[in-house]
Amino acid sequence: MSSLSVAVEDGLTITRRNLVKVKRVPELIVFATLSPIMFVLLFRYVFGSAIPIQGISYAEFLLPGIFAQTIVFGSTITGASLAEDLQKGLIDRFRSLPMASSAVLVGRTVADLALNALSIVVMGVTGFIVGWRIRSSLGEALAGFALLLLFAYAMSWLMATVGLLVRAPEVVQQASFIVIFPLTFIANTFVPTDNFPTVLKWIADWNPVSAVVQAARELFGNTAPGLSAGDTWSLQNPVLYTLIWSALLLAVFVPLSVRIYRRTSSR
Repeated sequence: MSSLSVAVEDGLTITRRNLVKVKRVPELIVFATLSPIMFVLLFRYVFGSAIPIQGISYAEFLLPGIFAQTIVFGSTITGASLAEDLQKGLIDRFRSLPMASSAVLVGRTVADLALNALSIVVMGVTGFIVGWRIRSSLGEALAGFALLLLFAYAMSWLMATVGLLVRAPEVVQQASFIVIFPLTFIANTFVPTDNFPTVLKWIADWNPVSAVVQAARELFGNTAPGLSAGDTWSLQNPVLYTLIWSALLLAVFVPLSVRIYRRTSSR
């Protein structure tokens, strides 16, 4: 059996282990589904009552942004879970087993990708109830969901690196919040960036989260002739910009996190 086949098989084994853990701790599924519902309802009826969007309902403008925000926040689960495994000594046990070095990280990120997919399904159903609709073709809609999950997977590898370096779940969550909160709010997630101050508008327009949101809006057909995407290259080509960012994150943090995993030990 080739080394690649061994790595894939080991990664699937760890993925099953993580999914079984979720099944045995139902609170994880409960909060993974309740949080998206809360965000959709909160922003739909609080922001939606105060923010008119030209040519489109706020529900249709909002949902792609909520999708992006949720998957970015969901990536912190990867880092916190790895930090928890380090604290409990599970990483040392895994390293003592004859398995591929990447298996633990692949298994963790793939399992979290499944949780992100579940969150998107829940948000989509909730969004449909409050007025969100997909106006594009089935193929474009599937491409939109696939792009969201690809970016989520790339972000999970970034947070895997953070989790291996920090090693304390609480610190991972706090440190991640400091970065992720402005990353998702200094963007076109909830409102157009047209009225942002000049510096914030420039940051928001080149923010990869803005590109993910804009790409999802275009692929879901949640745009309107009077709704400006922005005049920067990143927002004029949001799908390509998102793919570039996803590829860069994976190219940097997959080998980096595997290298750190090989060297790390539990505390």
